[in-house]
Amino acid sequence: MKDNMVIVGGGIGGLAAALACGRDEAFGPRGPSLRLVEQAPAFGEVGAGVQLGPNVTRILHGWGLQQAVADVAAFPDRLEVRSALSGQLLGTLPLGERALAVYGAPYATIARQDLHALLRQAVESLGGIDIDLNTRIASVAPVGERVQMLTHDGRELDASGVLGADGVWSALRRQLVDDGAPRVTGHLAFRAMVPQSDLPAGVRSQVVTAWMGPHFHAVQYPVRRGEWLNVVVIVHGSVVGDPSVWDHSANAGELRVRLANAGGPLLDLVHAIDDWRLWALSDRPPMRSAQDMALGRLALLGDAAHPMRPYLAQGAGMAIEDAQQLSLSLRSHAGDMPAGFSHYAAARWQRNARVQARAIRNGEIFHLRGPMRMARDVSMKLLGQKLLDVPWLYAYNIS
Repeated sequence: MKDNMVIVGGGIGGLAAALACGRDEAFGPRGPSLRLVEQAPAFGEVGAGVQLGPNVTRILHGWGLQQAVADVAAFPDRLEVRSALSGQLLGTLPLGERALAVYGAPYATIARQDLHALLRQAVESLGGIDIDLNTRIASVAPVGERVQMLTHDGRELDASGVLGADGVWSALRRQLVDDGAPRVTGHLAFRAMVPQSDLPAGVRSQVVTAWMGPHFHAVQYPVRRGEWLNVVVIVHGSVVGDPSVWDHSANAGELRVRLANAGGPLLDLVHAIDDWRLWALSDRPPMRSAQDMALGRLALLGDAAHPMRPYLAQGAGMAIEDAQQLSLSLRSHAGDMPAGFSHYAAARWQRNARVQARAIRNGEIFHLRGPMRMARDVSMKLLGQKLLDVPWLYAYNIS
């Protein structure tokens, strides 16, 4: 029986895995076949933004998506860090030409919907990858050299290996790790994405700006060729109800009250936007071993394996890195999917754990209060670019 892999989840991570493996010559007529299953009746993504560091755009360019990304992304020329209370500039990191010169790839900001759409179009253009929408996996059972799956509508699927790319609340994770539900962080994300033409001229922006305040922070950046602005404000709190239902309507008045002590520039931006969505943030502790990511004929990718807080802007990036490594590992262990999965997990888990830990630490720094906040601001003024640049992250190259 021919080897085949089923990818569970059609988000950014699942599509990236399908594209990375599907474009590899080791797959296709003589190699393993690919099937992607998605529980939603149609592909779609929420209205939010994603930052893509050079470590990620380098991969997308290698997949032949340089023009597709350029058509829909923005390429800010700098990152600014400002005090959310005073609006004062604390530090700057040049992006733009510097990212190209130092890291060989651009720093891009893109709407999640646009990133998802260009990955989906690339997968569909490959041909030969079966895509099943409206398909929810009810059970997964390794049996000998195969994995048997049962869908909620009673269909049976069979594979040589299964990749869980089904997000933070992954059902496939329970089959592999069974470590309980994700932890609720106590942080809430108010998100909005609006046409810049709808905003007052004084709050429009073509740079990435991070606003640091006591017990909250905000990030804004352009998307869609700079024509739209993505804004996220992170505060402390909780939502009522099921935390796995992560997308809630939000009250603009509540956010404005929470940020009443913010300085004029940030407050002007928040008051200029009326439509917000609310996400309750969940994550898991940093990975502890390769077995958190793969075991036998089951493997995990992206948020299913290593959900992380968004304070290093690398959630989507790590899923795309995972996908690139997965394709290389399966190629180097052709005909032995468990060995390929094992190699993939060994190559990825420590880097993912480092990014998870750094994201948690960043959140603590962003939300400092009192004397520690003042010390942070002084350090940022003195060492801004040195503190903001992350060479170990951006220079990383999977080959």
